[in-house]
Amino acid sequence: MMKTFIGRKRELKKLQELYTQKQAILVVIKGRRRIGKSRLVTEFAKDKQFFSFTGLAPIDGITDQTQRDHFGRQLSTYLKIPPLTFTDWSDAFNYLSHSLNDKEAVVLFDEISWMGIKDPTFVPKLKAWWDQVVSEKQKIMLIFCGSVSTWIEDNIINSTAFFGRISLALTLEPLTLPECAQFLKLQNFRGSTIDVYKMLSIIGGIPWYLEQIMPQMTTDQNIKRLCFDKEGLLVNEFDQIFHDLFNGRGTMYKKILEALKNGMKTLADIRESLDFAHSGTLSKLVEHLITCGFVSKHAQWSLKTAKLSKQSLYRISDPYIRFYLKYIEPNRSRIDQDYYEQVALNQIPGFDSIIGFQVETLLLQNRSLLLKAIGINPSDCVFDNPYQQKSTVRGKGSQIDYLVQTRTKNLYLCEFKFKRQEIGAEISDEIQEKINRLSIPRGFAITPVLFHIRGVTETVLDNQYFYRIIDITDFLETAP
Repeated sequence: MMKTFIGRKRELKKLQELYTQKQAILVVIKGRRRIGKSRLVTEFAKDKQFFSFTGLAPIDGITDQTQRDHFGRQLSTYLKIPPLTFTDWSDAFNYLSHSLNDKEAVVLFDEISWMGIKDPTFVPKLKAWWDQVVSEKQKIMLIFCGSVSTWIEDNIINSTAFFGRISLALTLEPLTLPECAQFLKLQNFRGSTIDVYKMLSIIGGIPWYLEQIMPQMTTDQNIKRLCFDKEGLLVNEFDQIFHDLFNGRGTMYKKILEALKNGMKTLADIRESLDFAHSGTLSKLVEHLITCGFVSKHAQWSLKTAKLSKQSLYRISDPYIRFYLKYIEPNRSRIDQDYYEQVALNQIPGFDSIIGFQVETLLLQNRSLLLKAIGINPSDCVFDNPYQQKSTVRGKGSQIDYLVQTRTKNLYLCEFKFKRQEIGAEISDEIQEKINRLSIPRGFAITPVLFHIRGVTETVLDNQYFYRIIDITDFLETAP
């Protein structure tokens, strides 16, 4: 693991501000598997008294007593005493409090859903311990972490048991593009900008995935090793994620992701593709995937009234999840037979085109960089999202990679292009066709913006069609 800690300045600042209050503080941190939740807490607590307890993954044979025994062993290791055994969570929590002796400490319950999943009394006893022992008597920052964000939402954040008791709830997002570039640089990764984007378009800003990149290998070699080798870490990662998150009940969640792997859809589109009955169940399942960080919801709106419409667009927001469904899983049989050992990535049909869509997903995770590059103050935005105008009898449909509407009735139509060659004059006609299809209200100005990486021809520059032509290479050099 890298010794240098990258990013999370905002989160560290918030934690430190709370810690200086010198009282009992309850914090919840959630986020997808491998996002760096426990690493963040470890970094924050590096100069403090720190106790970290991790639940055991709920595989067959793990019981509530197994979880308590594991907690007891971890506590005894900190206290340098023989292994402890607890038959009740209340006894375990109280022993921990007694061991702290009123000293300031950071206490982490990592993968808390695993700790309590087998015992229905876990949460009530945790709440009683906090209320009766910790909150009034001890200077503890108690932090709950977990990858099963839906469990944390239901049992901690939205639970009446902890209502009004949580001082801070953080959701960790992927590292930004500049932070990813900094991460790779510290790992001595020497690939070109194209290489960096190709790699990040598959693994995203997930710290643990970034750590798996071997600097002595080329980008293509790293991708093949991680994604197209039968022992590749990212070949089996998807199954592990779904097992841990949904405890073996991830079939319908996966079907929803399958429905989204080729692009954005409305909830009605998802329902139709799955032949799912009309009920509230589908929307709840989609919300779970949003909470887990795998799907994003893009609100749609009326350009004329600037009011939200009833429809929203949903897309897979996690680059790795989409790449797995689109490219790894369909080729699993070949991967298992080492078919790709002697096959170059650019020989895999459609590989370049899918990377383009993957980069689009990556850019949408870094909207602050997009707005800054265009020259828009976020406070001036009315809406900014991918935008879809459905076909009607009055006009054709139009789909926009990224549309920004400002308070001054300006519409910035943004196009993302990730190609091997320079972009030629045909791009202007392509964008103008989208504009012509779009129903633009009277009094509005529409301004085309192009994001690219391989450059544009002199003809494109001379035409001055675009308000801004933005090289996304610059995003990797922006100060974090």
